[in-house]
Amino acid sequence: MTSTGTTAPPPPGVARLLRPYAGGFAVVVVLQVIGAVAGLAPLLAVVELGRTLLAPGPADEGHVRGVVLAGAAGLLVRLLFAAASSGVGHLLDTRVQLSLRRQLAARLGRVPIGRLARRRGGELAKLVGEDVSAVHPLIAHTPGELISAFVVPLVSLGYLLTVDWRLTLITLIPVLLAVALVPLMMTPARLREQKEFDAAMGRISASVVEFVQGIAVVKAFGGSERAHGKFRTAVGDFTRSFYRMVRGLSGVAAGMQVALSPPFVLLAVLVGGAYRITGGGLAPADLLPFMLLGLGLTAPVAALGHGFDDLQAARRAVGRIRDVLAEPSLPEPVRPVAPEGHRVELRDVRFGYFGYEGAAAGREVLRGVDLVLEPGTITAVVGPSGSGKSTLVQLLPRFYDPTHGSVLLGGVDLREVGSQELYRRVSFVFQDVRLLRASVADNIALAVPHADRDAVVRAARRASIHDRVLELPRGYDSVIGEDARLSGGEAQRISIARALLADAPVLVLDEATAFADPQTERAVREALAQTREKRTTLVIAHRLETIADADTVVMLRDGEIVERGTTAELLARNGAFAEFWKIHAGAVEAGAVEAGVVEGEEAR
Repeated sequence: MTSTGTTAPPPPGVARLLRPYAGGFAVVVVLQVIGAVAGLAPLLAVVELGRTLLAPGPADEGHVRGVVLAGAAGLLVRLLFAAASSGVGHLLDTRVQLSLRRQLAARLGRVPIGRLARRRGGELAKLVGEDVSAVHPLIAHTPGELISAFVVPLVSLGYLLTVDWRLTLITLIPVLLAVALVPLMMTPARLREQKEFDAAMGRISASVVEFVQGIAVVKAFGGSERAHGKFRTAVGDFTRSFYRMVRGLSGVAAGMQVALSPPFVLLAVLVGGAYRITGGGLAPADLLPFMLLGLGLTAPVAALGHGFDDLQAARRAVGRIRDVLAEPSLPEPVRPVAPEGHRVELRDVRFGYFGYEGAAAGREVLRGVDLVLEPGTITAVVGPSGSGKSTLVQLLPRFYDPTHGSVLLGGVDLREVGSQELYRRVSFVFQDVRLLRASVADNIALAVPHADRDAVVRAARRASIHDRVLELPRGYDSVIGEDARLSGGEAQRISIARALLADAPVLVLDEATAFADPQTERAVREALAQTREKRTTLVIAHRLETIADADTVVMLRDGEIVERGTTAELLARNGAFAEFWKIHAGAVEAGAVEAGVVEGEEAR
């Protein structure tokens, strides 16, 4: 078996991520250099005017006029080129952010679902949203600020050295003091505190998303204190990490601000200038350029200092983006093989969550499963929680690959089938349904975007959701999350309609009618039964009605098949399945009586 993508590519560096935009960065740099140099013209004009007016004898009016015009022209050029540089930089930032989000979406679309499961929904939302946005200072502001931080001081230094090199060195003392403090902001302890701060911020985002998504369950079962407690814990962790980070940086930041402050710079220039003037080494008029340009030396460095936190946040965000872009994609075969038919076979399948995070990490959950799903049959998988049912059905759409053994479709190992071909042949409906923020029709036609409205309506009728869709403000054109609010059962029926429209020869159902009322479930079962002869179906279900339709029932326990056969055969054996079913049926009946469920009442 030969596949590509089995190992993760090396994490792309910042330069590699931004390499396609090198031309845009070059334009920003050139514009900023011209603007920065031109921005010195007004200061140099003031200096020249001061030296001219303070010189003995009458001032040359032509020279004064020329100096004023040169300063005004420099200011105009500075404004024009700074505006152009900022505009190009922000346009470039928009392109980079769009590209990063597209790369993340493409990578997440190719990463096995199992690897995404170890990341919380809030973490991924923060990554695609906040982390990409955090790159903004790195793209739109840093190039210009860096150019100003280097070009302006260099040009200023060049001019000041021609006036008096000794006073120039004295003028540099505040800048050197500030630069000497920068390494203290990059110590391992400071970097560790910043990493802890980001992690705490991510936990807040994740806890908010989880609380909002589960608020109905929390309120129904009176768990608001516990849910709020989890959020308060995340906030407390964030507060403590933020305090540690600020406490570690505050002294250094205060020192840099004092060193670069105008009073401190002027004090250094005046003290040094007074020493040089009284010693006869400097004319009084020559102190003026140091007082003006000395402030110009510190301003760009101060601007970098103020943006240091944003730059650090951008650097860490790029690191997290790199980590996701380096996630190994689903291995694709070099020479894809097309399956012949849709017979499904699991041969000595073992699977463990080795290298994954979570409660099941490092544990083998499937142990030598052998199973054949014949075309035209329905196979139901039952078993207690943690027996490996969901893991087993997730092998068919290749959300995971087995760690041992193989899963075959039409006699071909799934790892030899291209992903596009696989998803044309396998469709799936899971209990946890996620609908796109798109129209109802687009959600149903997700797998068959070219389907016409009649085909969408037929699929909706077979899934018993057509009448409910017509009740929406714009019917099939209603947008999920805007003018279409659907319950869990209704969302499941939309997902089932999607699978029916796709009409894939292999259908995987993981508690696909868990939220449906009995009448709806019966209608869905009848719709599936109408085409069962041309489809291979694997279903996880706990309701006796669903299992009764199965040609084969497989009982899992601790990742192993302990019994298989028809429902009647397994009940007659009075073994593990019969015992499991009696316990489960009794619990369901007790819960229904306690909840006051009325048969025939529609539960949307």
